[in-house]
Amino acid sequence: MSNWTEKLPKAARDYIGKRRVDEVECVIGDIAGVARGKAMPAAKFAKQTNYFLPNSIFLQTITGEWADSPFDAFTEPDMILEPDWSTATAAPWTADITLQVIHDAKDQQGNLVPFSPRNVLRRIVGLYEEQGWKPVVAPEMEFFLTARNIDPNMPVIPPMGRTGRRAAGKQAYSLSAIDEYGKVIDDIYDFAEAQGLEIDGILQEGGAGQIELNLAHGDPIELADHVFYFKRLIREAALRHDCFATFMAKPIAGEPGSAMHIHTSVVDLKTGKNIFSGAKGVETEEFQHFIAGMQNHMGAAIALMAPYVNSYRRYVPDFAAPINLEWGRDNRTTGLRVPISGPAARRIENRLPGMDCNPYLGIAATLACGYLGLMEKKAARPEFTGSAYIDSDEIPVNLGDALDLLDEDLALKNVMGVDFIKCYDSVKRNEYKEFLQVISPWEREHLLLNV
Repeated sequence: MSNWTEKLPKAARDYIGKRRVDEVECVIGDIAGVARGKAMPAAKFAKQTNYFLPNSIFLQTITGEWADSPFDAFTEPDMILEPDWSTATAAPWTADITLQVIHDAKDQQGNLVPFSPRNVLRRIVGLYEEQGWKPVVAPEMEFFLTARNIDPNMPVIPPMGRTGRRAAGKQAYSLSAIDEYGKVIDDIYDFAEAQGLEIDGILQEGGAGQIELNLAHGDPIELADHVFYFKRLIREAALRHDCFATFMAKPIAGEPGSAMHIHTSVVDLKTGKNIFSGAKGVETEEFQHFIAGMQNHMGAAIALMAPYVNSYRRYVPDFAAPINLEWGRDNRTTGLRVPISGPAARRIENRLPGMDCNPYLGIAATLACGYLGLMEKKAARPEFTGSAYIDSDEIPVNLGDALDLLDEDLALKNVMGVDFIKCYDSVKRNEYKEFLQVISPWEREHLLLNV
């Protein structure tokens, strides 16, 4: 083995075995969570210690356009990308032996680039560490398998299952329903095993062709990396079987949306104990403070957890999506749910983020709100009992309103990083402006001849 392959995690070394690595993909997630970077022959990768990309990739919109730079004299300097060897993993769907490696983005002075989403999450984890804490998260991924959709003007429809019928909705937790596309699930398991990624469980959700994949709890940056990788491997598994995998928040009208629920707890670095549980397992003041921080700042953070115009179609009552910032014990109608658990596993489930959010930013925003609560030490509102599918003015109804709320929350902006928020705001307002220039089929159908 050459020196660089000796740095690889065990799963990557096992995948390679005695074979020769052909290609290495140098990867970084942009504002949307899209994998950007460059691929190169492994022999060339072995001879370099860092790689270069312009920092303007963080101003690229989801449509491929470029947002206005919020910074003076923005000259698109190169960033220095340094490989994080702990993230090296296989790309098992390729014809040759290919590895992916997530890179850290630094400026030419060696400082972390503040508008890289992975660096934003690292910054917030660092704020916890300064207080002697370690946040622990467990993401849940929901997504749809759909028939191939080649014409964007046509609605998305469920995929054809092994029975020759299209997947049906309202079959939550059905093993027969998930067996309909068992070959895709098999490839997801195989790809995940080759990449060294752990799956805690897979189940059928309530939508037609909708699947939930759960990840075991762990380090926030590592888990965000795993979600980032899972999105790509799931898409590749679906394509092998003539269907698409989509992480849109609301891809099919009349079906539930897809969320990325985030379970969060905080551990004391000295004692290793959950700070949400005190003597005899009772809930602590820190537990209430964390909830209060989410209630007081989540309205502004929605812009990060619901990043597209489609995201807000998910926030509707009675479709298993939260439309409030209430909290409750084992209450899935509240935006903040406290699952049944023992004291050591006491945690708060944030049910607001959509699966379309950048995993680094969805986790970062969740932790940022909780951190502010721990610093501000305010009391949470009383627990909400009963159905919380009620009207609430705390959840913005569109992306424009959400960005305005984010801009007004100075505390959240400071924790996330002011330069990052400037960059994010520019990208999202550009996307929103582009959307408003599109005339929808609904407008043509109902307005063309009637108004």
